[in-house]
Amino acid sequence: MPRGQREGAAAAALFVVGVDVGSTLLKCHVYDRAAAVRGSSCRKLESLYPHPGWVELDPEVLWSHFIGAVKEAVQVAGLHMRQIAGLGISTQRSTFITWHKRTGKPFHNFISWQDLRSAELVNSWNRSLLLKVVHVIFTVLHFLTGSDRYLAPSVFTFSTQQASMKLSWVFKNIHEAEEAAKKNNCCFGTVDTWLLYRLTKGSVYATDYSNASSTGLFEPFTKCWNPTLSRLLSIPMSIYPPVKDTSFNFGSSDSEIFGVPVPILALVADQQAAMFGECCFHPGDVKLTMGTGAFWNVNTGGNLFASWRALYPLIGWKIGEEVVYLTEGSISNVGTAVRWAQEINLFTNVDETAKMARSIVNSQGVCFVPSFQVPVNDPCLCASFMGLKPSTTRNHLVRAILESVAFRNKQLYDIIMKKVHIPLRTIRADGGVSNNSFVMQMTSDLINKKIEKPIIADMSSLGAAFLAGLASGLWTDKEQLKKLRRVEAVFEPQKDSEEYKMAMDTWTQAMQYSLRW
Repeated sequence: MPRGQREGAAAAALFVVGVDVGSTLLKCHVYDRAAAVRGSSCRKLESLYPHPGWVELDPEVLWSHFIGAVKEAVQVAGLHMRQIAGLGISTQRSTFITWHKRTGKPFHNFISWQDLRSAELVNSWNRSLLLKVVHVIFTVLHFLTGSDRYLAPSVFTFSTQQASMKLSWVFKNIHEAEEAAKKNNCCFGTVDTWLLYRLTKGSVYATDYSNASSTGLFEPFTKCWNPTLSRLLSIPMSIYPPVKDTSFNFGSSDSEIFGVPVPILALVADQQAAMFGECCFHPGDVKLTMGTGAFWNVNTGGNLFASWRALYPLIGWKIGEEVVYLTEGSISNVGTAVRWAQEINLFTNVDETAKMARSIVNSQGVCFVPSFQVPVNDPCLCASFMGLKPSTTRNHLVRAILESVAFRNKQLYDIIMKKVHIPLRTIRADGGVSNNSFVMQMTSDLINKKIEKPIIADMSSLGAAFLAGLASGLWTDKEQLKKLRRVEAVFEPQKDSEEYKMAMDTWTQAMQYSLRW
């Protein structure tokens, strides 16, 4: 291409594409320099349930949805792919796949972070003598050295949500993957890695620090794949992808896919992407995402806090020499519970739930116990309503569900206040459930803190776009990004948290009764 044409193309490339591959939806948005959405597309992701407790995604369906959404969003924006400066990809975390390095053929479907096939393995390992010995050794090392690096393994437990134990399951149960790994022909990748591999037709194999640190297989202190854990679980080190910066030129898509090569300039895990999209750039900034699950993320700057019960250390992002760490607490089944209530016709439209909850003074002692709680993670737990009476109405049931979200937010916030020893700054909320004013106001009351809600709903997509835009030069620095933030609503405490004490005590009691069902 002659120099004049190249310069013209560069000048026209004033847009970035952010894609968020979530648990239930794949959303794609085209953003301009003002971070305004110029075109969008959305695809529903259907999970597969081949056995009880198993949750999978078809890789070919995911691929076709991804390509279709990007093409459609650019078309809706009235643009050509050559006008796209870069692509940023945010993905659900710990969902993974393995495939043959030479042929590119997957050995199995994507195994979702929600999948429970490793539950027995997890419970067995968490009760094992070996793990108890590990705890003792590292407790002693932490006592002698005072280093937080030894505190994390001293309290370490396995979780069904992380990729580690399910990947171990793959090598125990899928012979083709095991044989390929022995010949150095097996690739492991989270959703971002696999999409990058497909977009570049196998020429680029990599992940970023945010996705790697979310697998449970990556050591955030050393910023390397964990060889000790891998040996313990019989996972070959040869399968792991190289780890790159979050905002980085990973290469370009093959020109046959979109008609022109499109630079892939950011890979980022969804919660870290939302954190970046909310511009939580300073230590003490807090992001609360309430979607399928709820995630509290605290920016801890250059300090990596060791895991403690419901809190886990993560790498937020790495850009050049800057590495930002996060502490995360999560709550499962937040948006899931609301969708379930709609499916059984407790309400018609989710927008009416806040009004239903406010139409009564209280839940009349009715409590909703979701299937996972903080700080409890009991895979045998069943969701339940307690305290039902002949006078119980749909409004009471809906209010009980919404109250359970706010109560769990309070539980997790208290743990964060106790264990994260930095002053908390602004709390910014996003995700579908953040549109519920009842949940937002009650959470603000319970934690006695102001909560901001932005105008832009899809923060993970925006965060991926911001990271890609920084790599492309569309935006120069994070200060410029902060000026693009727009706040839709601010929720400030209106009631003393003591007014909720009786209701929360009743709910906590109901939660205890439901354990080990």
